[in-house]
Amino acid sequence: MPNLSTQVTSAHRYTAVAIALHWLLGMAVLAMFAVGIYMTDLPFSPLRLKLYNWHKWAGVTFLVLTAVRLLWRLSHRPPALPLAIAVAMPPWQARTYHATHHLFYILFFLVPLLGWSYSSAAGFPIVWFGQIALPDLLPVNKEWAEVIKPLHKLSALALMGLAVLHIGAAIKHQWLERDGLLLRMLPGRN
Repeated sequence: MPNLSTQVTSAHRYTAVAIALHWLLGMAVLAMFAVGIYMTDLPFSPLRLKLYNWHKWAGVTFLVLTAVRLLWRLSHRPPALPLAIAVAMPPWQARTYHATHHLFYILFFLVPLLGWSYSSAAGFPIVWFGQIALPDLLPVNKEWAEVIKPLHKLSALALMGLAVLHIGAAIKHQWLERDGLLLRMLPGRN
């Protein structure tokens, strides 16, 4: 397949703000998932409590950044795919491309909101960065907490699965198809 990366122009690139939010949220997803998996296997200890608090703070921060990203996306139309890439992409890939982005936004809100709801129902209020007491989303209810906890975990696993699919598609486009699609989201390029 010919190298189409020269056809990705500045008109096809995302804005610097969109690029920064993309990479920041992407790294945050990976870090929060890793910490979430690690902390659940720890015995009760100061380290476990510290990691749970960090995870909650990161989750709320992630939720705020997701809202910023969505507002940016709604006010700044994403760039069109370069014509050569759009024509070469099978219809099922185009549908998957759009569906994946919609699912990301759903899960970007759902995962932290379920975590916050679980924390509230379990009776563990969130004090953001140890300074700002956030309102509980639900009243304390241990039965609800037991229902919400696995939903938070399953939605986080779904988000990680989607992230793996997204990364795999980026690798495929960059190194197998060599179409330059990844250039649209790399920082510091024209």
